[in-house]
Amino acid sequence: MNELILIKLGEIALKGLNRRDFETALVKNIKYRISSLGGFKVKIAQSTVYVTPENEYSDVDEVEERIKKVFGIAAYSRAARAEKDMESIKAAAAEYLKDELESCETFKVEAKRSDKKFPLKSPEICRELGGSLLEKFPHLKVDVHNPQITVNVEIRDFGAYIHGDAKKGAGGIPVGTGGKAAILISGGIDSPVAAYMMAKRGVELTAVHFASPPYTSERAEQKVRRLLEIVSGYSGRMIMYTVPFARIQEEIQEKCPEELFTIIMRRFMMQISQKIAEEHGCAALITGESLGQVASQTIGAIACTDEACTMPVFRPLIGMDKEEIITIARKIDTFETSIEPYEDCCTVFTPKHPRTRPILKYVKAAQNELDCDALIAQALDNLKVTKIGFDLYKGS
Repeated sequence: MNELILIKLGEIALKGLNRRDFETALVKNIKYRISSLGGFKVKIAQSTVYVTPENEYSDVDEVEERIKKVFGIAAYSRAARAEKDMESIKAAAAEYLKDELESCETFKVEAKRSDKKFPLKSPEICRELGGSLLEKFPHLKVDVHNPQITVNVEIRDFGAYIHGDAKKGAGGIPVGTGGKAAILISGGIDSPVAAYMMAKRGVELTAVHFASPPYTSERAEQKVRRLLEIVSGYSGRMIMYTVPFARIQEEIQEKCPEELFTIIMRRFMMQISQKIAEEHGCAALITGESLGQVASQTIGAIACTDEACTMPVFRPLIGMDKEEIITIARKIDTFETSIEPYEDCCTVFTPKHPRTRPILKYVKAAQNELDCDALIAQALDNLKVTKIGFDLYKGS
């Protein structure tokens, strides 16, 4: 039985003159994700991507696991290829879908005839194949409204393809088609979700993490690396820049009003992240902020934070509540890692009574008490660089 995977395009199909660029990016991303498995051919035709094993040892199960995390895919199906004649189609459907058909009580057949040279029209294909399956599986009944399984037949240029119900893909658009941005990543629940959501919009990610040893531990940084490894299953590989931040925090604590500490700290983060982003071709910053979630995420505080940089700042979680964010974190498998009890730099010097409605001129005046340029330069001179996801698909 010749088995392959058929991939259906989602939003890409609505693109105009640049649709080919999106299709090329999707095929490239699929090839990258499965390259270490070897023995697969990937091609696109008629708004469908075909992932075809080249030998009997090709691991279709693992290919499916990887493909379901590739952005730009609306749905996919494992399918059997048959010759374009009804006897071959009948035999292939009965053999390939035998287990599913034996475990169901109701079914229907749907046919799509992209190859108009095929002698039977879609309704005729459905009648013939449906009758054949009823003979071979007499316990079945036809239910065109709510079947337990739909037997799909697609008559295409390269053959006839038979499969059951399609599985939902990751959606979105291919990573790399939406530009590059830097994600400010912590060890919490929110920022990995923000990274995932922007990657889903085609954004290629660079990660910036702020660490404060000795106040934060190596385990806290390892936790962030593990979170990014999970995200890279969707976004592809990335570079993480770890910024030593303790000196800056100590200076703020010593010389600035306590109630403004968090706002000034975040302004430094935005300024440092922008410099890293500019150096590495990123056009925007991404944060995991949600409006009103904490004192530094009020409208006034966010305005004071954004004034420190000139790049656009994307906040994909801004209108979400915590339960909505947690739902996505569970879906992408970052939640359990995020709640591991390792501190991050944002919780080390938290003021007792942070200012929720800071006034920008007072914030800037307080920050100007510090030698900002020297502190930022020192942090940038001591960046730690970590490759994320480069070994996730060994051999790629």
